[in-house]
Amino acid sequence: MLASQPHHHHLSALLHLQNRRNSLPPTITSKRHLTLPISSSSRHHHHPLPNDPPSTTETHPLRTHNARSAALLLRHLSPLNPDEENQESHLPLLQQDKDKLLEISLQSKRTPQFPGSIYTNPSSQLVNSIFRKEGNGPDSNADEVDDEMLVRALQIRRKVTAQAFKEAMKKGKFGITYCENLVSTIPEFIDYVMIKAVSMKELPEFSRSSYNIRAEFFIRECRVVPLIRWLKHNSLSYPQIGKLIVASKGDLDHIRRLAEWLKTIHVNGRYIGVTLTRAGRNVLERSMEEFDELVKYLEDNGVRKDWMGYVVSRCPEILAFSMDELRSRTEFYLNMGMNKNDFGTMLYDCPKVIGYFSMGEMNQKAAYLKEFGLSDEDLGRLLAHKPQLMACSIEDRWKPLVKYFYYLGISKDGMRRILTFKPIIFCIDLESTIAPKVQFLLDIGVQQAVIGSMLTRFPSLMTYSLYKKIRPVVIFLLTRAGVSQRDIGKVIALGPELVGCSIVHKLDHNVKYFLSLGIRLTVLGEMIADFPMLLRYNIDVLRPKYQYLRRTMIRPLKDLIEFPRFFSYSLEERIIPRHRIMVENRVNFKLRYMLGGSDEEFHTRVREAVERRKRFESGGVIGEELASDSEHDDRPDMMSASQLSDDLENHSED
Repeated sequence: MLASQPHHHHLSALLHLQNRRNSLPPTITSKRHLTLPISSSSRHHHHPLPNDPPSTTETHPLRTHNARSAALLLRHLSPLNPDEENQESHLPLLQQDKDKLLEISLQSKRTPQFPGSIYTNPSSQLVNSIFRKEGNGPDSNADEVDDEMLVRALQIRRKVTAQAFKEAMKKGKFGITYCENLVSTIPEFIDYVMIKAVSMKELPEFSRSSYNIRAEFFIRECRVVPLIRWLKHNSLSYPQIGKLIVASKGDLDHIRRLAEWLKTIHVNGRYIGVTLTRAGRNVLERSMEEFDELVKYLEDNGVRKDWMGYVVSRCPEILAFSMDELRSRTEFYLNMGMNKNDFGTMLYDCPKVIGYFSMGEMNQKAAYLKEFGLSDEDLGRLLAHKPQLMACSIEDRWKPLVKYFYYLGISKDGMRRILTFKPIIFCIDLESTIAPKVQFLLDIGVQQAVIGSMLTRFPSLMTYSLYKKIRPVVIFLLTRAGVSQRDIGKVIALGPELVGCSIVHKLDHNVKYFLSLGIRLTVLGEMIADFPMLLRYNIDVLRPKYQYLRRTMIRPLKDLIEFPRFFSYSLEERIIPRHRIMVENRVNFKLRYMLGGSDEEFHTRVREAVERRKRFESGGVIGEELASDSEHDDRPDMMSASQLSDDLENHSED
């Protein structure tokens, strides 16, 4: 930095002070008792010299700051006199004075001055002479250099560099707050600019330039301010911009090239900053050809081109992989029997499975899942369907859950079924999600012995919200479906699928339909307790069966109330064929015997009923047998002749 010279118009005043100093008595020039006579009338009057006639003026001690400043200037401007230096003890330079002089010497702008100030743009000769007297100058020994002063000088130079950077950003029309925030995130780049500016001193064209001129020139030539403007335009926040500038290590153009390349693979603009900052520092050191090779390999293995931006933005670690590492991670899934289409879909569903975990973690999780009896092909299908499993921790998530399932009585086969049909359960938190639901089931009357089998049969129950789904359904069954408090636990245990039904679009419509048939609410609650699935059927399916029961089979509503499972059988494949057989053989069964059992059991039951009817018609049936048949309601009844003729007529009309 060019040294600033003292101004000539100060020389006469300084020489006048020097002459007056030589004429002062020794007591006045002492180190700690420097006093000057001051007139009581006015501070601007001329002070009397020692040889002047005595006066009535009162003497006061001069302020320490002025005394040290005056002594420092007088000692610096006076010719060196070894005898005088030996006779007078020099005033010690305070630490704040040294810091102030060092800061002034390194700053780019002149500090505001006031009359009588000592720090009037000191030259490098003045600073060096003062530091030399203190033992900190360039002529002193290296062992005597003040390390704290060097650190202080480095901090001041950093401040000057940061100020130059802020001024450059202000010229680029950035706000003051944005400049302050951004500069605070790039201390490494500020040091880089400082080193470059210092090294430019060796160039001939900058040999006589000041440090600030060199720093401003380098900031302007590296085009960091336009780059910041461009990154900000592409939705990058100032912390992301700061991380990229620091990670670039001076190669700022590579940031722009990489950001443009990300746009070519369909990375959304708002995710460019996240992708660049999360990919790692080494990503700015790789070439575009390496990135193209990675993308080409993923496309060859099932990742569609329009998916690539989504995959890379959600898992930027892919850009930091070498080809060998990416190939080994891909083969980890393909060797499980997963085809390329499933692999591509899996990456789109959960991109983290390819680059977020180490190979050791991936192998450990795959081995743990195989302990439930899954083969490689089963595990491949499982991960393709629910890749989020790879993001779960074995110690924190899976082991506590498995232990809890054993406590509920769920066997390893049951866990394999849960894992196969609802693998997301192994990703749900146990304490906050699953345990409260189990406790709620116990509170409403579900027996603990059946909870395990219920969850195994319907694993989705553990995925529903307790307060938005399970509780509202239970309250609906108790208040609007006629289910009693005694039977609610039985209803949920037999039909946990009801919890998954919509109250507005399914349960409420079915309840209103059954009430419209003339069934009372309390009776409907008993029907639901006997057959909870009654509320899950579609009304378009219920209506034809009910019409066939009432119009064709000529059955009373009581039969439907006694056997609500009637609606669970197929009209075309079970109800109509068996009813025709009964009509043809002139027999009549209750609904549970008509529809229950296999076809062989039904035909056997029909033959036995026909034989009894023939024995009755031939008079071979004694009174005791008839009485026995009438007492047992659970045995099939014979149809009367009139009822049989009515059924045949109705059937022919349909």
